[in-house]
Amino acid sequence: MVSFGEWYAHYLLEPILTVCQVGVASKWTNDSQRFLLEHFDIIHNSPSHIYHSALPFSPSSSWLHKCYSAELSYIVKVVKGLPAEWGICFRTVLLDSYTRTLSCHNNSIAVGSQSGDIIILDVITGGQAAVFSGHTQEVDCLTFSLDGTSLVSGSDDKTVKLWDVQTGGVVKTFSGHTRMVFSVSISADYTMIASGSSDDTIRLWDIQRGECQHVIRQQDTVQHVNFSPTDPKYFISICDNRLWQWDTNGHQIGPPYNGSYIAFSSDGTQFVSHCGEIVTVQNSSSGAIVAEFQVANSSTPCCCFSPDGRLVAIADNNTAYIWDITSSDPHLVETFIGHTNYITSLTFSSPTTLISASLDRSIRFWQIGAPSIDLVAIGPKPTSPALAPIKSITLQTKDGIIITSDSDGIVKTWDISTGLCKASFQTPAKDSHKRDIQLIKGRLIFVWSSEQRFHIWDVEEGKLLLEVNSHDDLEDLRISGDGSRIFSLGEHFIYAWSVQIGRVMEKAAIVYSASTGSLTIDGLKVWAYWPQSKYQGWDFGIPGSPPVQLSNMPILLNGNILWDPSLTRIKNAITGEVLFQLSGRFAKPVDVQCDGSYLVAGYRSGEILILDLKHVLL
Repeated sequence: MVSFGEWYAHYLLEPILTVCQVGVASKWTNDSQRFLLEHFDIIHNSPSHIYHSALPFSPSSSWLHKCYSAELSYIVKVVKGLPAEWGICFRTVLLDSYTRTLSCHNNSIAVGSQSGDIIILDVITGGQAAVFSGHTQEVDCLTFSLDGTSLVSGSDDKTVKLWDVQTGGVVKTFSGHTRMVFSVSISADYTMIASGSSDDTIRLWDIQRGECQHVIRQQDTVQHVNFSPTDPKYFISICDNRLWQWDTNGHQIGPPYNGSYIAFSSDGTQFVSHCGEIVTVQNSSSGAIVAEFQVANSSTPCCCFSPDGRLVAIADNNTAYIWDITSSDPHLVETFIGHTNYITSLTFSSPTTLISASLDRSIRFWQIGAPSIDLVAIGPKPTSPALAPIKSITLQTKDGIIITSDSDGIVKTWDISTGLCKASFQTPAKDSHKRDIQLIKGRLIFVWSSEQRFHIWDVEEGKLLLEVNSHDDLEDLRISGDGSRIFSLGEHFIYAWSVQIGRVMEKAAIVYSASTGSLTIDGLKVWAYWPQSKYQGWDFGIPGSPPVQLSNMPILLNGNILWDPSLTRIKNAITGEVLFQLSGRFAKPVDVQCDGSYLVAGYRSGEILILDLKHVLL
């Protein structure tokens, strides 16, 4: 049965999309389309969230924001960093876990999950349309057949599966690899599947017989295999940062050469390869270089062509770039910033839409070459200086301030009621990993980690107070409310360090050993939290007692309010009702804190969000 929220969202969205598609766009239809797409999940789950989890985050120049400005003033008192216009990311889909792979065909996006399921999303709304279950471990790779009727996937469970997209059922399972399957591709004539594995082999599977026809042995992990979309007898593989060409009889074509990622254009006439800092586009037949450009060296290389072959998208860590390759001098046309962790997969759903997946557990939809949505001619817009990404944010309501630090090492204090900057200080932190700042007895104390040690710094005096070897990879750092302790999250323990002597005073064992945990502090009470709302809490403030474990649940604030920072949402502790949740472009902050009165969040874009929650919670 269709929920009221689902019906409501589609009921609003479909006629607006129809109007836009037939070319009768106006500021109202464009505003409404962007609003519904950006906040689709919130509206889908509960239409009442339109007022306090969606409308407050509409750009100040949008028709919707102006229309409802009077009502919004009662809901949100301060929003610092609210965009003036809609961003180039028009849809963010949040996942329960990260994904390493996605593939798109017509109206469907297939997403591989850590659980082994394959999630099918609607290409317009990003809403979940189906789930394919069959793999027993993480899905590392998948691709649609050219006609979109079939899907091929490879998994950590060492199998390759062929799926019927219409029914969601497994057509065939191909077993033979002895380790994880990292890449799969299906031939244009739908007769062969190629798979590459960490068992150092490429396997060619006959689809009709369900058998392995050829095994090609390599010297290292086979990172990628990719059939030509037009020649069913030809495919390319990547192994040990070398690009190899093959026919379907397992015969090598020509010598290998350098390359670490490959993708074919949709017409098969070109392929793009990525090697170190150089991206090369070559003619598939002659091997002649069509275009070449330089990017920063990426630790997670992935690239793809637009459907019309004019553009190449490439990921560099957290950022995606779009290059125009139609001329002899390729040039950068778009830079997409917003993910907070490595991008793992890219695909175009249209010549003007790029979709990216990331280890930050989100999928983002980006608009390429977005025109102004206002049909009235406007003058040139003033340009704003680029903002350094926010690295940490601290909420101190009792002092009326928030404190931020950014990747340039700048620490700032902000007035919580006006959103104005009160003071700014330079520190040596720069782009360090984890950090925290507290105003303690009138002094701004800053702690940050680098190379298995952390540094304690007096911000206003510009003086190093202490440097401590942690002997562990730190996942997060927080200063206790009274300034006596620094809590660090390691792989197996939470450590409480004395600020005075730089030694561990207490430690508590954690259950969920993971590399993505974070800490939140209330005085000497500490909660560690992980994705999918896993929590552990301890009270380190009981004299003469080791840390006492607290309830493993989201943090209970004043009254019956539960704060769940892993999902950036506030719930009623008794009814379980979601009272507020960050959504749209504000859904994935780098750091976020909430005390029941205010919620503050910092973003990689450099934006800072300050929300007065009392009207929302009423």
